Amino acid sequence: MRSRYLVRQSDVTPYSPANHTGTRNFRMIGKETVGAKQVEMLIGEIERGKGALPHLHPGIEQVCYLLEGTAHVEVGGEKFEMAPGEACFFPADTPHIFLATSARVKVMVIYAPPYEENPARRKP
Repeated sequence: MRSRYLVRQSDVTPYSPANHTGTRNFRMIGKETVGAKQVEMLIGEIERGKGALPHLHPGIEQVCYLLEGTAHVEVGGEKFEMAPGEACFFPADTPHIFLATSARVKVMVIYAPPYEENPARRKP
């Protein structure tokens, strides 16, 4: 019997998100996987030197938790480097950048409310 609430990355079809380069996302928690309405969680795999180009999400907060590799982040006038076990926050309506600085980067991303790759929820 398959669970309504357990999601395995191997069962999720990856996609390339808009305004990103060298990135494969796996939407783990969302409307289409478990029926989530207020939150969305995905796993992103990013190639070195690639990632999120400058953009923002109107009305959507974003959290990134680095699982593997290292990354350069810019948000709200701050620039910093991230290592595994660290998290960063992108406030709603705030331009941000997330770039892989190691050969392999794996990041967990949480959006609230859900982003759902909806073009109306992103501004370049």
